[in-house]
This record gives sequence, C-alpha cells and structure tokens, in this order.
Amino acid sequence: MQVYLTTERLTLCQFTHADVDQLVALDSDPAVMRWLNGGVPTPRAVIEREILPRFLRSYQRRAGYGVWAAIERASGDFVGWFGFQPRDGADLDEIDEIELGYRLRRSAWGKGYATEGARALIRKGFTELGAQRIVATTYQDNLASRRVMEKAGLRLARTFRLTPDDLVAEGDTFIAAQDLWDGADVEYALWRADWERQEAAERERSQGDAGLR
Repeated sequence: MQVYLTTERLTLCQFTHADVDQLVALDSDPAVMRWLNGGVPTPRAVIEREILPRFLRSYQRRAGYGVWAAIERASGDFVGWFGFQPRDGADLDEIDEIELGYRLRRSAWGKGYATEGARALIRKGFTELGAQRIVATTYQDNLASRRVMEKAGLRLARTFRLTPDDLVAEGDTFIAAQDLWDGADVEYALWRADWERQEAAERERSQGDAGLR
C-alpha cells in the first residue's frame, strides 16, 4: 500500500488494480449515487475499463495529485475515496487551483470522515503543493456535501449548471441519463490567504482555551 497521507482516523493511499470490487460496492449503493447520477449503479465493466484506469493514471500526471483510496485506520476497511487534482486544462508547471472531491460509503457517513480528509488535503495543498485556491462542487440539494465543504473552510463561490457531459469528462461518475436535474450546481472555494487567517484564528482560540484551564 503506497500511502499518500494519514489523518487521525484515515489513511489515504493509491488505488491498485485489485480495488475493483471496492469501487463496485461503493458505486452500487443508490444512496451514494443519488446526487451524482440519480442513484444508478455503475456497471462493473465501466469501473474496470474506465474509472479505475483513470484513477491509476492520475498518479502519473504530476506527483502529489490524484484520486486516493480512503482506509479506516482502526479496521483497515475501505470507506471511499478522495480526489485532489488540478482542474482540467491547468498548466502542470504552475498549478494554482486544485479541485477537491470525495465519495464515501454510506457506513462511513455521519462520522466526520469527509471533513477530516478534506481538511488534511486542503492543508497539504496550501503548505506543500503551492496551491492558491482550492475548489469543490456538488449539486445544490446535496446538503450533506455542502456542510462538509463549509466545515472544511470553503465558502460558496458561484452557482452554475453542470451538464451530463461535464460529469462524464470528470471521469469518476457513470451517467445513464442525459437529463438528470432541474436545479443548479454549486462551487465552493477557499483562497490560501483566507485559509491562513482561519488557521491563525484557530490557534488563537486554542491558546485561549489552554489559558483558561
């Protein structure tokens, strides 16, 4: 297992060819896929021939970026994945903006894993990878995902319409219908300077709490 980073409860590592079953199980849950493609399971053949190979290629694009399997440290169980990659069309010699994504098994929901992983990746992006802005997108009615983004420090930046072709281009979602939603999508963002201010404020709060003990 090639580890990318660890958090208090998670290990993020590279996918391998042996992870097909894990991804099939993840994408077979209608609740997981509800806000992605209307709840349609991803065919195994699509994962084997398209999605997993794309994940594996993501590590070759540039060191430090990719789609990472999330493993629960206490149990060793696969709980989902996190994506942390330059936006399509970005100049790989000077990456300023990184797109954050995540997809977790239903058994991992409500435990703070998505926020924990997102915060760790945001920190890595700003302190090690030279990012100036980190963005994440979701469907407007996916309130749970929006709360994760907000807890991770991102703020609503714009509302727009993501087409099925756009989702297909991202390469991690199987789209069976061309007309999925009537509503809009939302983009959340965090600038490096704002993150640094958040971190400074958190340090001050922690020091203040320590002084009251």
